[in-house]
Amino acid sequence: MFLPKYPDNPTPPPAHTHAPADPVPVRRPTLPQISISPSAIAAVLVGGVVLTALLAAVAVTAISVAIAAVVLRSMLSDHHRR
Repeated sequence: MFLPKYPDNPTPPPAHTHAPADPVPVRRPTLPQISISPSAIAAVLVGGVVLTALLAAVAVTAISVAIAAVVLRSMLSDHHRR
């Protein structure tokens, strides 16, 4: 039922195949040697830790401000109802 339908006459291979007369070997360009010092790795790690700590501090502050706003709103709405 779900079998693929193949063509009756498949296309023939091309009559002319293009081959270069003088093949040029492909040469990859050499990349410069990069040396990474341990102090650079330590600096990147410390920077990542500091940025992650700052992001966590901002998130905790935002959550605490939101909770304080909800509590204050609840207290003020109770005060206005009386």
